[in-house]
Amino acid sequence: MKLSIVQKQKKDIFISLFQLLKNCSSAINIIFKEDQLYIQGMDKSHVCLFDIIIFSSWFSSYDYGISSSSAENKICVDTTTFYNVLTMNQENHAIFIYYDNDSDSDCVHIDLIDNSSKKGEFDRFFRLPLTDADLQLLEIPVVDYDAEFSIPSKKICEIASQLLLFGDTINIKCTEERIDLFSNGVNGLMTVNIPIDDLSEFSISEGEIIELEYSLNYIQKMCLTTKLSSEISFSVSDKFPMQIKYDLGENSQAIFFIAPKIME
Repeated sequence: MKLSIVQKQKKDIFISLFQLLKNCSSAINIIFKEDQLYIQGMDKSHVCLFDIIIFSSWFSSYDYGISSSSAENKICVDTTTFYNVLTMNQENHAIFIYYDNDSDSDCVHIDLIDNSSKKGEFDRFFRLPLTDADLQLLEIPVVDYDAEFSIPSKKICEIASQLLLFGDTINIKCTEERIDLFSNGVNGLMTVNIPIDDLSEFSISEGEIIELEYSLNYIQKMCLTTKLSSEISFSVSDKFPMQIKYDLGENSQAIFFIAPKIME
């Protein structure tokens, strides 16, 4: 298996994605399938689950190259080390990641290759050992949420940072007219009112009023970023974990699931 990422925007997305993942889990499964790269994992407290699909067409090149005797290549890597290597990428580097299931199954290779004629840009080559963590893949069912909405990533990241000044819990209240975000603590109370007309997408079950609490620390640390997509989609229900979805382009996506807090 071998893939490459040359375009700067996609390199930034890929690196930012692993920046989030290292906040979630020390080790992750990376599965190379014929038409996609698939990543799934969970934080150690089992509050946050991530599920990521990046289709082969998203990459500059994607060579599955697996023997007919296997259905897929699955490796487990140390997330922090993997991210640290990716951050050594320079503007003119192309990122190459490859893994040989037949001859070199104990490590994954990352090459940062100069893609220009500029002097002083040096190629870098890495071999990262695989970890022994036994991470179980979960089947994630497709469910219908009571409310779904999209907010510009820059705006919601700004709001979350401000709410965190007043408490570590965010209360989300959805009605047919608006969305209210609350944070309450020893420093006071902050409330944000978001009219549905200000949202690019919004839907809610008729007559529903949904009010749920989540850990603001988890949401901000493990999910919210402006670097993956211009908008972030949220899906909430009192029956399921909150879903936070990033559209990575070309049908690829990164989804985070956050379990709600028990409301007192």
